[in-house]
Amino acid sequence: MTALGPLALAPLTRDQAVEVCTWRYPAPYDCYDMTDADPDELADPASGFHALTAGGRLIGFRSFGPDGRVPGWAYDDTALDTGGGLHPDLVGQGLGREAIRAGLTYGRSRFAPTAYRMTVAGFNERALRVVRSLGFERVGRFRAPTGVRYEVLVRPER
Repeated sequence: MTALGPLALAPLTRDQAVEVCTWRYPAPYDCYDMTDADPDELADPASGFHALTAGGRLIGFRSFGPDGRVPGWAYDDTALDTGGGLHPDLVGQGLGREAIRAGLTYGRSRFAPTAYRMTVAGFNERALRVVRSLGFERVGRFRAPTGVRYEVLVRPER
């Protein structure tokens, strides 16, 4: 539970997807902007996107599956890719750990993966610190076609 209330995940609705597509992050985090995303695709259950809410309010999202992959790495199916984001106004307020933990718990009950994999921008020290604190270990680094360096981290399921 956060100061905002208990965290919950549910499939992303179209209205929530439209809202996520308006979020803009300050540089260098603007590589996480989803302003070019199609809300209908995000809301399609096959996309793997889920709303992260606190007290019924949309505070972020989590994704499960291929959407968590970044072009430039040789991904395989040995782990479930997961990613996500918080509303730009909530970034840097210490919510990341609980947001990711809620996603992992939800993913465990819904997908039962043998391992999780996250791909995190190398400059995003806050996210890397949180992900490592949750038991993820780096298995590689690469530069995406956009020029951004990424780290690939994996955590076996317990």
